[in-house]
Amino acid sequence: MLEPRNPRFAERVQASFDRQTFMHTLGARLTSVTPGRVEVRLAYATALCQQHGYFHGGVIGTLADNAAGYAAFSLMGEHDSVLTVEYKINIVAPGRGDALVARGQVLRPGRTLSVCESKVYALADGVEQLCATALCTLMTLAGRSDAPAPPGTDQAPRSG
Repeated sequence: MLEPRNPRFAERVQASFDRQTFMHTLGARLTSVTPGRVEVRLAYATALCQQHGYFHGGVIGTLADNAAGYAAFSLMGEHDSVLTVEYKINIVAPGRGDALVARGQVLRPGRTLSVCESKVYALADGVEQLCATALCTLMTLAGRSDAPAPPGTDQAPRSG
């Protein structure tokens, strides 16, 4: 089992998720947080669909990214933050159903980079069907607050 560096990891993950206005806009909910694992759910809404009435691929990718990011964040220290470096997603079936469920888990935690995977399922009549799988790389922003930057400041990571 993976060990979080912060004993209050679940509260911290929930607080950060709650500050994501985009997740609020979509209607996504954080439904489970354990060390190195997170689940995010999103109910069906026509505003989230593409032309065939399936969940849009961008919505599926967003959930995959968030689930992986918060899985990695759950293991980080209390003064660290997280940022996605890269992710690759394979949509293997249409996002067709009453809801999407994204489950992210840490495959390899690291001091600077963590590798995670997310699986996104379409839920229809109580049955889950895998609709996407993603491999994600997340960066630990050591000592960087997870709170939003004050207006007019730049908290973007610097290279070099």
